[in-house]
Formats: sequence, C-alpha cells, structure tokens
Amino acid sequence: MKVVTWNINGIRTFKGGIKKALDSLDADIVCVQETKVTRDLLDERTAIVDGYNSYFSYSRARSGYSGVATYCKDSATPFAAEEGLTGLLTSHEGAVGSYGDHTDFSTEELQLLDSEGRAVITQHKTMCEGEELTITVINVYCPRADPEKPERKQFKLQFYQLLQCRAQAILKDGSHVIVLGDVNTSHRPIDHCDPNDIDDFDENPGRKWLNTFLYSVTPQEDHSEEEPGKELEVTDSNNTGKFVDTFRYFHPTRTNAFTCWSLVTGARQTNYGTRIDYIFADYQLVKEQFVGADIMPEVEGSDHCPVWGRLSCSVLPSSKPPPLCTRYLPEFAGKQQKLSRFLVKVDQKSVKPEQKNSLPGSQEEEERRENLNPFGAENISGKKRLSASDFAAPKGKKTKTVNTSLKPQGNLLSFFKPKLTNVEQSKKAPGVDDCTSSHNTQKGSTAGDSCPVTETAPADTELVIDGSSRLGSSSTAVETEKSSKTEHSASLPSVGHSDLKKGASLGFWKSVLRGPPPPPSCKVHGEPCVLRTVKKDGPNMGKQFFVCSRPQGHSSNPDARCNFFAWVEKGK
Repeated sequence: MKVVTWNINGIRTFKGGIKKALDSLDADIVCVQETKVTRDLLDERTAIVDGYNSYFSYSRARSGYSGVATYCKDSATPFAAEEGLTGLLTSHEGAVGSYGDHTDFSTEELQLLDSEGRAVITQHKTMCEGEELTITVINVYCPRADPEKPERKQFKLQFYQLLQCRAQAILKDGSHVIVLGDVNTSHRPIDHCDPNDIDDFDENPGRKWLNTFLYSVTPQEDHSEEEPGKELEVTDSNNTGKFVDTFRYFHPTRTNAFTCWSLVTGARQTNYGTRIDYIFADYQLVKEQFVGADIMPEVEGSDHCPVWGRLSCSVLPSSKPPPLCTRYLPEFAGKQQKLSRFLVKVDQKSVKPEQKNSLPGSQEEEERRENLNPFGAENISGKKRLSASDFAAPKGKKTKTVNTSLKPQGNLLSFFKPKLTNVEQSKKAPGVDDCTSSHNTQKGSTAGDSCPVTETAPADTELVIDGSSRLGSSSTAVETEKSSKTEHSASLPSVGHSDLKKGASLGFWKSVLRGPPPPPSCKVHGEPCVLRTVKKDGPNMGKQFFVCSRPQGHSSNPDARCNFFAWVEKGK
C-alpha cells in the first residue's frame, strides 16, 4: 500500500491531464491540497477519473481558495469517507465517526474551522500478515499564520487542536491513523533552510504543538543513512504524542530535505526551502507496517513537491464507494439539467428553421452573421439578415433593434489606406503602375520595355515626361537631361528618400524617447539587477526597488542572491 501527499497549488497543475499525473505518482491513495476549486467550478474531468474514485472538500468562505481532495484507486476504494474534522458537514451514511471531545470549542468556532475545505477523511480495510486492519487517512491542509493578521494565528492553533482531537479519537476507537498533508510548520532546525535564531526556534507555537502531537524520537548514536535497517530510539516517558514523522523515522539525519520553496525568489534552484509536508502515522503502524518514506523534489509543477510512504500491507477495496464520492453528485450523475434550461424561455415558433441551434437574439449569433457577410444587409445566401427584433427575447429584457438600412461603406481596409490628393491623381495616368502610360504607347514602347525607377529623381519628372508627347521636339533637351540623371542615379547604391527618412525618424525618436535607464549592477556579481515592487501594505506600498537577479539562497552560497538593494529614485 502506497500513499502520496502533494500540495499542488491549484488543480490546474495537472496540465497534462489528471489521470496521467495520478498514474505517474503510482500510489493507491493520492491526497492533494490547495486545489483552489469550489463545487460550482468542479468539472467532470477533474472529479471523475477513470480507475479512481475521488472525495473533495471545498472552501465555503472564499472562491478559488484552499480545498483538498483524495483520489483512491478503484483497488483501494474506502468503505467510509467524510468531509471536515468536526462532523458538522456530514449528513449521510458511510461517515467515519469518532469525533472526540469538542467542549473547548464553541459551535461558531467549529463551523468556522470546517468552512475553508481543509480536511477529507477516508477509511480503508487492509490485510496485514493475515490480519485485517482498519486504516484511516486524514488529508489536511493546515492554515498559515499570516503575520499581518493576528486572528489567523489563533485560527491555526485551533485547527491543530481540532486535528489532534479527531486523530486521537479515531485511534482510540481501534483504527490505525495516517495524518498527511501540508502542515505549514517546519518541526526542527534541520527541516528549515535558514532557522535564524536557534534559541527561539522551538518557541514557535506551531512547533510546540508538533512536540505534543509527535513522539519524542531521537536517532541512535550509530544510526546513519547507510544503515536503513536500524530504527529510531523512541522515548515514551512523559510523552503525550501518538504519531511519528515517517520521513524522519527512516532518514533521521538527512539535511537539505525540503518540500516547499518560494516561487517568487526562485529559491528552488538553490534548494532554499522548508519541510512542511508530512506523512504522520501512529507509532505502532509505523513500526510494524511502514517500509519506507521519502520526498520527491524532482517532481515539479508546484511550489511544493510530493511526499510518499509505503506500507507492507495490502488494501481490501470496498464493493461500493461511500456517499461522499464525487461520482454520486447530481451534476455528474445525469440527474440534473443545466441551469440555463430553467431560466431561458425559448419561443420556437418565432425562430427561423436555420436558427434552431442558437439562443434567440443572442449576441453570439449576430456576430456570426456579421463575420459571414460584413458588407451589407444581405447575407451570402441572398436572404435578408434577421435583426434582433425578429427573435423572441425573454420577458422583461429589452433588445436593441438594428437598422438594416444603414449599410457599411466599403471595405474595412479602405479606412487605413491614405487618400490620394488631387495633385497626385493628376500626376498619374491610368495604367502607370503597369508601365503602360499613354506616353509610352505614343513613343512606340514594346511589351519588353522596362519601367525605370529612380527614387532620387525630382518629384516633377513624371509631369515633364508626360508633357513631351504634347510639346514635341521642344522638350527633347529636357528629356535627355533627365534621362542622363536617371542613368547616373541607377549606378548609385539603392538608398532612397524613404530609407533616409526612416533612419532620421528613428534617430529622432531615440533622442526624444530614451526609455528607462539601464538597471544598476549588483556589487557582488556585477550583473544587472531586477526591478521589484512593494506589494505589502505600509508606507512603501507601490514603491519600486532593485535587487540581485539571482535566486534566493543561503548567505554562504556564492551562487545565490547577494544582499544588494536600491530604491528607484523618483523621476527615473
């Protein structure tokens, strides 16, 4: 039996398809957090995956926020499933039960703790060495303590307390328990890239809670990564914790093992992160059934990486998924029609036969007709174009009537072409572009004559040559002189007025619009800095500054970002 947890930072992480991603993880149970999808946005492709049965919890407080989901292979179908930790969201059979003592919480607090879609619980039957065991998997996305919102710190600690209460109640009622997901707290200094003040590290309230939730485990003196057969020494004296961090159980001394990195600073490139994604399990289950656990930093697509754990026992699938399964939702079970069928009244009598596939008077249909024939009121088939008033609109809704007598004038491209002035029109005779002017015809030009092009010739050359057919021999000298100028200019490089004007114009605009000044270079690497903007509330909100362009990393890493910082001066 293999379980995987992964904060996917949005269900759209599975760009190549959800089934492909699930299959690549090769797990019986895949628990994902931060789906950022509510029930109204959940589509069938996401909810129902071939070979899997899924269970979702959605945020009821904000759209596109939080949310968790558990995907179980059909061969690992649970016999019970439940949304939330309090039991207030469960009104169906097939619930997990075992809620514990909630006397420390008010009803309002319990409702609020389950309003953000942060937990899904599934219960499975397993066969372990000929003995049938029950294992309950609690998939959680614990809140983050926002420093700018003190109330969220209290909310996070209450969620931890409720999670521990529920997990211990299920364990007490005879089921093994696995708690996995994004806990949003790094436990030990070894789990943090830059723990800063070590003396105050353990004073963090979240770490204090982890110390009460987990067994106090210490590695034996001779334990190392090269000796995986050895186990941790577990000190159970005065220990209230019931659960074990499975990764540290198998890798007690591994450093730089992180599961979350900042995308904004590019910290994943330098492995400047934290380990906040865990698979916890009760100590007896870990000692007797777990055979391995590890992180998967090579899997990208999110600011977190997956974490896996493997047990020696096999899953016994239920014959039928519990009622919480998404395949039973009315919108996916074919029991509910689209909402538009109940809100739009269609008058079929007033709709033309060829328009039956579109909504009456819809803007989309009008645009489609305009695209087919944009030059007049008559369409391609010769029939009169139907106006919006010809369709039946829903009652109480006004529709604009289109005056079909107003026809567009000409082609759209004609609005972008420069208009010819009277002088220019008098210069060119019909057929000049084809080198077949009346002048050439009277002088006996043949079809093989070329039309000389002299971009440097004066603008009135065409008028003088055209006048030679009327003035006769009196213009011969002028024509001969201009012909010599033409031959001379043809021997020069092909640089015309348009090229000169273009170069002059480019130089002019470069002198006027110089653009922003180049960014400064950082002092350590001598590389151009990047521009950032302050987005946090405060006196510097909206101000811009320059920092080193390299990814964030430890101060001892020469390839990481240096501490260069410079505000952008006003007017620059």
